[in-house]
Amino acid sequence: MPPPFVRKRVATRANRRQTRQPARESRAFLSRAVRFLAGEAGIRQFLDVGTGLPTADNTHQVAQRVNPQSRVVYVDNDPMVLAHARALLVGSPEGLTRYVHADLREPPAVLRQAGDHLDLGQPVAVLLFGVLGHVGDDDEAVGIIRTLLDAVPSGSYLALSDGTDTSEAVVESHRQYNESGALPYHLRSPERIARFFDGLELVEPGLVPFTHWRPEQDGPPADLDGYCAVARKP
Repeated sequence: MPPPFVRKRVATRANRRQTRQPARESRAFLSRAVRFLAGEAGIRQFLDVGTGLPTADNTHQVAQRVNPQSRVVYVDNDPMVLAHARALLVGSPEGLTRYVHADLREPPAVLRQAGDHLDLGQPVAVLLFGVLGHVGDDDEAVGIIRTLLDAVPSGSYLALSDGTDTSEAVVESHRQYNESGALPYHLRSPERIARFFDGLELVEPGLVPFTHWRPEQDGPPADLDGYCAVARKP
């Protein structure tokens, strides 16, 4: 049997493999959802809360390719994220791209700063991609969503994705991650995530694994341990 430090290294590599594909597919869902919102749904304003470090096909790039006049506000509480975003990401001259420092857990502060750049009297797409797992209490997470959506009018949308506890391997991977000293991330069942959409009109195909939301590849999509949905505020 390999010594403990070798077993630990092998386990770490396995954990990375367990999270890499869901992360890619979550990003692909972001692109499809934002294209839907900016195109078919006609949304011109986006509030991306907990955006994380810039990568390929960020929200403003996707939205402004569909409509250059799209207005996008990114929110994060990590100064390093905002520094990278402000340095690397520039939107279309016809639209607007802004970055504000605020905490997901303080939605009134998020709305106050976002209101400096977005017209909250007009429909807004509220985006929560891979962030509510950092809020362990379901009631608190529901309260955050309700506060954000109560501030925007009928015709606004919620787009959300998060990891799920649908396989033992992923649950174990996240257990080790949470014990590493990193910011904890709490997996939920699809049924618990469904509660986040109470009172909203789910866009077809509803709450499904990342790869099942309007897939673009040929062949049957793979099932992954992450769920997503887009829903309209009636």
